[in-house]
Amino acid sequence: MEENVAFENFEMRLNETAKGFLKETAKWAYFLSILGYIGIGFIVIAAIFAGTIFTAMGNMGGHMGSIGAFGGTFIMLLYLAIGIVYFFPIYYLNKFASNLKVALKNNNTDSLTVSLGYLKSHYKFIGIMMLVMFAIYALVFVFAILAALTAFAS
Repeated sequence: MEENVAFENFEMRLNETAKGFLKETAKWAYFLSILGYIGIGFIVIAAIFAGTIFTAMGNMGGHMGSIGAFGGTFIMLLYLAIGIVYFFPIYYLNKFASNLKVALKNNNTDSLTVSLGYLKSHYKFIGIMMLVMFAIYALVFVFAILAALTAFAS
């Protein structure tokens, strides 16, 4: 019982080396978040141009026909969806860096706690995204094997 009370009263303190590491981490996280926002901008621009190009190709006629117009809309919506999904981890990374800078500048424990919460959200989002991607890859792999077996059977 006495150990629990001692542990609850324990307060972690950061030495200057740890603060230096966190300061550098905040700078790099902020830099990477800015690059991420620029990347999202490029994805949105690519979505607009790809949608426009594929739609124009569909309107030219020929063998593209309605597939080109549908493909342009599909590509545009796909790229926009990728941009939206990519926004959230970049946002969390940016908020982590901003709050960490404030926490270190003002020696504020509450800002540090908020900052670490955003870092947790960032990694949680990335982890869930990776699990979803692995599930999609597994489904593609299974369907590819089934398609190959079907092709060999006929």
